[in-house]
Amino acid sequence: MSTTPAELPVEQLRRLRFSAATAAFQVEGARTEDGRGRSIWDDFVDTPGKVLDGSTADPAADSYHRYRSDVALAAGLGLDRYRFSISWVRVQPDSRGAANPAGLDYYSRLVDELLAAGVTPFPTLYHWDLPSSIEARGGWLNRDTAQRFADYVALVADRLGDRVRHWYTVNEPAMTTLEGYAIGALAPGQFLLFDALPTVHHQLLGHGLAQPILRAAGAEAVGLANNHTQVLAATDAAADREAAAAYDLLHNRLFAEPILLGAYPDLTPLGAPELPVRDGDLELISARPDFYAVNFYNPTTIGAPAADSPIPFDLLPTPGVPVTGFGDQWPIMPSTLTTLLTDFSRRYSGALPPLIVSENGASFAEPDDACRVDDTDRIAYLDGHLRAVTAAMADGADVREYTVWSLLDNFEWADGYTQRFGLTHVDFATGERTPKASYDWYRNVIARARA
Repeated sequence: MSTTPAELPVEQLRRLRFSAATAAFQVEGARTEDGRGRSIWDDFVDTPGKVLDGSTADPAADSYHRYRSDVALAAGLGLDRYRFSISWVRVQPDSRGAANPAGLDYYSRLVDELLAAGVTPFPTLYHWDLPSSIEARGGWLNRDTAQRFADYVALVADRLGDRVRHWYTVNEPAMTTLEGYAIGALAPGQFLLFDALPTVHHQLLGHGLAQPILRAAGAEAVGLANNHTQVLAATDAAADREAAAAYDLLHNRLFAEPILLGAYPDLTPLGAPELPVRDGDLELISARPDFYAVNFYNPTTIGAPAADSPIPFDLLPTPGVPVTGFGDQWPIMPSTLTTLLTDFSRRYSGALPPLIVSENGASFAEPDDACRVDDTDRIAYLDGHLRAVTAAMADGADVREYTVWSLLDNFEWADGYTQRFGLTHVDFATGERTPKASYDWYRNVIARARA
């Protein structure tokens, strides 16, 4: 596979905006500064055995103190937009009542720095850091959490809405439901299987409540970012195809269709409980977003479950393809991104607003100490997936933006510091930043698109 930006299809590149992303808990550090409260991820990482290397997210990349240098890195790439997230517990430490001025001051400074550098701020309002006090009252299992989220959104919009016009509401509700509440691999670490499904509706309801608040504050573009995967049946056997359809329903359709079609897909064939929908909920959730954002990392191969399995599918390795630092969990198959984007465009047709690829990236083993990393494997991954995006565009998919995860090496949730995704190497002991070869590659891609 070529890794030369000059060979990328320039016609489609010129139609794209380019971005890179981070998330508050993963890069900010300063977990006890400025009155910040506790989130479910503070509780998770402080519980022995939950994080692979026993680390915590402090100082992480220390972006709370080094945000100016991070904005300089974003500007140095020539980014159109920088996707970052706002920590709910930094803004509203007790999850109720007035905002914490010091927390909002930090994000106000970050926004001003981005605007001064010519980079559009594109914040995410919820990237997994639910206040612990809300989780104690049921978390996303509790309908009231959607209203608490709306109240928090109003506080942020009141302070930043004069300068921020582009917003992501909720990030990856699928992962919060499936990995946070269903199987417990991520915070809050609950193992509820199908009993986790109310969290789907309450997260989407939070998104629906947030949209009019943001628009009233002057927003030009509001949408949700979800993790989607192209589902591959392990074989053409009927049992494998049925299992793949069940997984596609739970990972993809269950989260997309309420927003795009105003209805949930039928879950009764899975024996799943009915979702707690009330009158008017779906009208809020399906109010047309300005974009639909897809976080994409890998396809998922699915086979029929064992006879005694509590779930109707089995996740399997994808044969015959390379993998990232996560091993068999993250196969590299860029063509599946083309398929997913074109399938979405055909399945939802006129109901689908413009698409954004809101995260795409890969982790590989790299040194801990500050150094220049020649990360040709990451360049090949990004090159392949950017080509996949342009192929989907050539086939009619209305993709408007491409976002690399991540601008920086960061704290990678339950994997701690064992996985590095950044275009920029971070020495977590010193905070030193060193752009990698992939940083230069992405900068050259953007320059070619603007030439």
